[in-house]
Amino acid sequence: MSVEVLTILMFLTLMASIAMGHPLAITLAAVATFYGLVDNGFNLPALLGLFANNAWGIFLNYTLVAIPLFIFMAQILDRSKVSEGLFDALYTVLGGLRGGLGMAVIVVSTVFAATTGIVGASVVAMGLMAGPALLRRGYDKALSAGIICSSGTLGILIPPSIMLVVYGGLTGQKETSVGNLFAAAIFPGLLLSCMYLLYVGIRCYLNPKLGPPIPAEDRTASALQKFSMTMKNFVPPFGLILTVMGTILAGIATPTEAAALGCVGALVLALVTRKLNWKVITDACVSTARTTAMIMALFIGGKFFSVVFLSMGGGDVVADVLLGMDVSPYVVFAIMMAVVFFMGMFIDWAAILLVVVPIFTPIAMDLEFNPLWFAMMICINLQTSFLTPPFGYSLFYFKGVAPPEYSMGDVYRGILPFVMIQICALATMIFFPQIITYLPDLFFGR
Repeated sequence: MSVEVLTILMFLTLMASIAMGHPLAITLAAVATFYGLVDNGFNLPALLGLFANNAWGIFLNYTLVAIPLFIFMAQILDRSKVSEGLFDALYTVLGGLRGGLGMAVIVVSTVFAATTGIVGASVVAMGLMAGPALLRRGYDKALSAGIICSSGTLGILIPPSIMLVVYGGLTGQKETSVGNLFAAAIFPGLLLSCMYLLYVGIRCYLNPKLGPPIPAEDRTASALQKFSMTMKNFVPPFGLILTVMGTILAGIATPTEAAALGCVGALVLALVTRKLNWKVITDACVSTARTTAMIMALFIGGKFFSVVFLSMGGGDVVADVLLGMDVSPYVVFAIMMAVVFFMGMFIDWAAILLVVVPIFTPIAMDLEFNPLWFAMMICINLQTSFLTPPFGYSLFYFKGVAPPEYSMGDVYRGILPFVMIQICALATMIFFPQIITYLPDLFFGR
């Protein structure tokens, strides 16, 4: 059987198995095992040796130690209710503006994203806090759902992001180290947050019924009280952000060491807010173990798949097709981005990274794209996978905790403008790559 036929059949089998609802990690490993045996003449010992060597290489990857540490930090912060105080403060400060409450949700989600790195925690927390509050204040349901779901996805992009840790551990290259990726993701994450704020502000200014301001009689806090409330609730999480990101960017600590420092900081914040107890710690540990096990299972399954795919020549087939086209390199880039976007509608981000990065990265290098810029474009693209139907995780996270007044139709209608904003942001960074590369060049002098 030719390599071309095997390549097509391997991808079709993977997509069909996912569509049938089989567990993703097992599906990746099973498809890799079957086609690996077909390719090597059913030499099982050789295939098992290949799998064992690659699995052991994953376990020896020091960078990946940051994953459970950042997850534990996120779990502690989620249980210490740091975001609640900040939301209450910004609700008071911005509530008098048209769309002000929605903008407060975006700001809190941005800060929360920079302290957790996990989408589920951000969307669930804001869904529980802001979902009912937006309804009570007469906000349009579709707009409210879109605000919460989209701003919650910033947690997968703004450092410390688990996705960036996985990407850095996957490539093992200096250009796409976790430190470089963290630095590169700061401005794109802030750009997306600002674009969300601008969109909500303009829409609600033009149509106040979508996001009415708080009635004048409810705005009783003085300017000094507003400032005091904001500083009291903003300084602790911002201090944690500076602790984690500052030590990485200053070269004082590696991402793994900074993650450990972040865990200590999260425990201190929980202690200060009097939320730290034995139940919080044990629940956070159990949740961390489960999430880490899920990510590592996907990592191993995805690694098996990419190793078999590349060893049988599938990567060369894809490269020959894309590089053989007599078109601009940016047309090839657009095709790769379209593939990632489409896969994001059906497959978990971790599996997509593990499948496409080993295939697309060599092609991007042949086209002389900046490796860090290309890495961030994939990661920004993957952020949309949390919003795009039918399997956008943020949509179901929100629906699971939102008041029953929010229908799934409201959620789907609400996220469409924000998906378009993300695509516009992606296009902006094609024309202005310095948005991605400026901070890495400044701090690490790549």
